[in-house]
Amino acid sequence: MTTSADTACTPSSRLAADTVPFTRAPRPYTGWALLALTGAVLLWGTSYAATKTALGYFSPWLLIWLRMVMASVVLLPFWHRLPKPVYQAGDWKWLLGLGVLQPCLYFLLEVQALQFTSSGQAGTVAALAPLFVALLAWIWLKERMGLNGILGLLLSLTGVVLLSLGAGHNQSAPNPLLGNALQLLAMLCIAFYMVILKRLSSRYDTWWLTGTQNLLGVLFFLPGIWLAPEGTLAAAPQSAWLSVLYLGGLVTLGGFGLYNMAMRWIPASQAAMSINLVPLIALLMGWLWLDESLSLLQSGAALAIFGGVVLGQLSTSMSWRKRGLCVR
Repeated sequence: MTTSADTACTPSSRLAADTVPFTRAPRPYTGWALLALTGAVLLWGTSYAATKTALGYFSPWLLIWLRMVMASVVLLPFWHRLPKPVYQAGDWKWLLGLGVLQPCLYFLLEVQALQFTSSGQAGTVAALAPLFVALLAWIWLKERMGLNGILGLLLSLTGVVLLSLGAGHNQSAPNPLLGNALQLLAMLCIAFYMVILKRLSSRYDTWWLTGTQNLLGVLFFLPGIWLAPEGTLAAAPQSAWLSVLYLGGLVTLGGFGLYNMAMRWIPASQAAMSINLVPLIALLMGWLWLDESLSLLQSGAALAIFGGVVLGQLSTSMSWRKRGLCVR
């Protein structure tokens, strides 16, 4: 997380293949998958600075509701053209789980996190998502995570603690320990989301899944508009509305839509590796856009997180090679 196919196809690996079906994509589709992941990473990496900007004028619930409405409005004209899903008995549980995990819990935790920590620190904690995917595959799918995976997870978690403890309390990060802890929970939610998504991606269109999740998000975060102080929307400056437009019209639809598209063609853990680039983009945007910076201890902590992720990916890629022998 022996070269003989008979010994590689253990009961646990057969369970993994049955639970999360995957067929290796033809080379042209693999290329499209990589392009889709590149776009998703660029959008996600820049979203932290945009969210931080918008939170200066909107409450978390209101911001997420506006983001969901914006994404739904953009997708609505194309809804009737989307392929109909191939529903199977019991899928409603998985579909509901997807929506609860993302956007409901994921966005709620992440936006709350950005109230207490900097966009760069939140983006760095996001590097843990691939390791959480591998951990869930170890627990849920009975895949062997391996010593590298366990050590990588522990190293990365240690880096998150040091990143939080090494942060000074300032306007950008008033309570980094709480903020990074909330972001850690958000990454756990997104890891569950990725594992469930792999189960459904072969039978459900990418944009259909994205659209239904947005609709659930509009309903879930509806209290945000009711609880907003009077005059909030009118008083928000252009920069706040541009951030909402970018987050709803591009990041929510483009980021998750492109990522969901890539998940149809490549393994979940391979797609999750792309998230390793999100922290670098988030740190760069926080520095360029919001004048954020990292202390020497925090820089070392960030390196520990990245090192743990790389170490964990060694275990994850070996696990997928073994599973490839058993895919039917």
